[in-house]
Amino acid sequence: MRARRRSPLPPGEGQGEGPRALCEADFGRAEAVFTDVDATLTTLGKLAGSTVRALERLEEAGIGVVLVSGRPAGWGECWARCLPVRGVIVENGGLYFAPGRRGRLRKVYLQPAPERIANRRRLEREVEAAMARVPGARLSSDSAYTEVDLAIDYHEEARLGQRATDELERHLRSRGVTAVRSSVHVNCWIGRFDKLSAVRHFVSREWGLSLRRRDARFVYVGDSFNDSPMFGAFHLSVGVANVRAVLGRIEHPPAFVTPSPEGKGFEELAESVLAARR
Repeated sequence: MRARRRSPLPPGEGQGEGPRALCEADFGRAEAVFTDVDATLTTLGKLAGSTVRALERLEEAGIGVVLVSGRPAGWGECWARCLPVRGVIVENGGLYFAPGRRGRLRKVYLQPAPERIANRRRLEREVEAAMARVPGARLSSDSAYTEVDLAIDYHEEARLGQRATDELERHLRSRGVTAVRSSVHVNCWIGRFDKLSAVRHFVSREWGLSLRRRDARFVYVGDSFNDSPMFGAFHLSVGVANVRAVLGRIEHPPAFVTPSPEGKGFEELAESVLAARR
């Protein structure tokens, strides 16, 4: 990837006054797209063929895509092997998968093994205690495939409601556990990492670059609470239209918003990036 010096927007523009329309964004210098998965790439929980084609078109144009998700390591390995992407960050930044030598896939953790093992044991105790306080609370069915974090299902197969979900988050945070909501789960972990720190680590270690303030080379696309730090850090941050449901409750809104929700919104973003690079 080539280094870029200038940003297409003046300082602060696109931030602070709510998202602007996608058509106002300048993606002419974009070299990579980082994207959430649930309700950003997926539509009603499924990955549509047209969305996969959008990923393929970006890769064919030399625009690298990196997935950034709260989903488990097990999902991440599958995505890294099966989708046209250059990396997969999972468990809200706890680890990532990246291409290695001779076509091998590498798994990289953000915590050393002793710390990771100790944190996991404590996390299991804290999450179990928190769920015991809230009737109906249960782990997500895919928590069995996690390595670093755990997920409490509030809106995938369960329907906890906002009050119960808020109570879970408050209790876990009071115990020193990071608890951040995605569109379907309350993701829980112990340690000083998140999606943003993992992206910074990935960009530095894998590409030899850095994510700078007002950086026009990188785009981020998301839709929910745990995307807020990414929206705040990326100059070219985009929310698919369903992000409007949480705009009043997140610290950092995206700079731009797509006309359509979920996977269709991602496809619109991909087309905008491709059009700007033609």
